[in-house]
Amino acid sequence: MPRSWILAAASLLVLAACQSASAPTDAAAPASARTAAAERDDDEADGGRFSTDRIRFSFVVVGCNREDKADTNSAVNPSTANLEQLRRTYAEVAALPVRPKFFFFAGDLVFGYTPDTASLESQLRAWRAEYDRSPLAGSGTVLIPVPGNHEVQNAKKIAYAAAERTWLRVMGPDLAPYAGNGPAAGGADGLATDQGSLTYSFDYKNTHFLLLDTDPVGRDWTVPVKWIASDLDRAAKRQAKHIIAIGHKPAFAAPQVATDGLGHGVTATVNYDALRDEFWGALEEHHAEAMISAHNHVYLRQQPHAGGTWQVISGNGGSPLEDFAQANPATRFFGFTVVTVWKDGRVTATEYGRDVPAEGYLAPSGAYPTTVRDEVDLTWH
Repeated sequence: MPRSWILAAASLLVLAACQSASAPTDAAAPASARTAAAERDDDEADGGRFSTDRIRFSFVVVGCNREDKADTNSAVNPSTANLEQLRRTYAEVAALPVRPKFFFFAGDLVFGYTPDTASLESQLRAWRAEYDRSPLAGSGTVLIPVPGNHEVQNAKKIAYAAAERTWLRVMGPDLAPYAGNGPAAGGADGLATDQGSLTYSFDYKNTHFLLLDTDPVGRDWTVPVKWIASDLDRAAKRQAKHIIAIGHKPAFAAPQVATDGLGHGVTATVNYDALRDEFWGALEEHHAEAMISAHNHVYLRQQPHAGGTWQVISGNGGSPLEDFAQANPATRFFGFTVVTVWKDGRVTATEYGRDVPAEGYLAPSGAYPTTVRDEVDLTWH
């Protein structure tokens, strides 16, 4: 069977055959132009890769869709999101051969970065309205947004409590069935605010999901490592088979982006590198398959330690790509990551991507087909 299939965005798109432009991968180029329904029907008929008797469930992760500040115009686009790419992603995810159980939006949904919580709330509500109008709403796929630095920080890039409350006021209905078990203020991590519905966890089938606010008030650029270690211990006692962490900022910055991960040096009060290493150590001790993040506007994957937990940066949702990505075909595309949990115990990730319009990152993109750009086996071995 070919490795790609036609996605839909308003109408079905034809996936053109092309050479994979990804980081190291053995993914084949699309081999034919077929409809998603036709490929799914043929595949399930012969027990192929999308057969529902082989897949336990799947989910999607992407982040960083907000516009640049110079392009924001609240009168024209109150969401401050790249609507061309956002709407296309919603349509294409809704047309996947296997409907994802979850759609995790990993932060920087809106431009934010403001002390004005009324403005922040307006942007978030406009973003949420876009989702409500999309084909994903009511499809059975569950939206779980994760806060990014643009949602919880002010213009000085410092998280503040009123922004956290604004986020929860708007996104709380989406999070309510899953959030709430996270760390309270104080505790072993010395948190300044209640993080119960900002950093939290839940189980679905045989998988433990760990959702992370990577900029808690008073501890920007960190995660509550003591709570995380305890949470993973509890998941192990419940015999969770898979562990997936999802947060906005990656633990390790993209190689070409200096000082832009959770571990980025030492200050007078916080040893960020030590906290990052403690966090990553807990993931690897519990055999977590991956941390999936955004923040760096690029798609990249790596294993910081050979044979250990994968880090996947899926920050290519529609914000202008990093400067280094502009000249690097391996990372120069917008898209989204689909993770599949298989009944045979494997966990795989497939990256779907489309080229950035030559006319500009906000321009119509229908002339740029979405194709499989990368595939990787995340299974802990």
